[in-house]
Amino acid sequence: MDYRKKKLIITVALTGNVPTKEMNPNTPITVEEIVDDIIKCREIGASIAHIHVRDKEGKPTCDREIYKEVLDELEKRNCDIITQLSTGARGGGNTAEWRGQMLDLNAEMASLSTGSSNFPSQVNANSFELIEELASKMYVNNIKPEIEAFDLGMIDNAKYLVKKGILKPPLHFNLVMNVRGSVSGTPKNLLHMIESLPEGSTFTVSGIGPSHVSMLTMSILLGGHARTGIEDTILYDKGILATNVLLVERVVRISKELGREIATPDEARAILDLKMKRAAL
Repeated sequence: MDYRKKKLIITVALTGNVPTKEMNPNTPITVEEIVDDIIKCREIGASIAHIHVRDKEGKPTCDREIYKEVLDELEKRNCDIITQLSTGARGGGNTAEWRGQMLDLNAEMASLSTGSSNFPSQVNANSFELIEELASKMYVNNIKPEIEAFDLGMIDNAKYLVKKGILKPPLHFNLVMNVRGSVSGTPKNLLHMIESLPEGSTFTVSGIGPSHVSMLTMSILLGGHARTGIEDTILYDKGILATNVLLVERVVRISKELGREIATPDEARAILDLKMKRAAL
């Protein structure tokens, strides 16, 4: 199929666990800042908001109540973006209970790492038991997992979990390229990751740091989707601090130059086979 016939889903990863105001003053930390950035990015082309939250001290957390504040505010402001909650290992604890405490909220997607890996300053630990508990809670709440694959082994683990009946096709992956300690962000590595995906899967690509533009452009050319945002790169270019709006605008521009239209949130829901958004809790 001609890649230009597929509409591009843009995910904006606004905050992450690592960026701080000291590193980039444009990093949204408070609920108000996060929601404001989501709405601005939705207006210019983002269909999915990958959401991390911070506590009052600005530290990463999985606190259900803070996630609820973000989702409630988006609801009040009539924002139709797809909400994707992070269950990542750097949110302050490493149990399924802590990392999945927000999965009963009114969201449509959540991140799910299907293996362990190294981060620059800690281990990204994900046992099969923890993965299965998080996945089960997602499905109970009609939340689609986005499988975060930091290397080829995580794709193989996802296939194994499908055979066990834990994960349910069609799967959606985020191929995370260039995190120090995991797969490097090269065209050869990305192509191998894409070719290893289970048949019928959809995929998004995240290019961390210097690999950002090249990895996203390659994904667009290969019929995949693109994730951008301050979580993935605090710089827009050498010596220029990023904003989430600038980063989304660039992906929109690249996509249009390459002949791909941008998907609306409802079009993204159809592409990803999402359940209808539930009534607000």
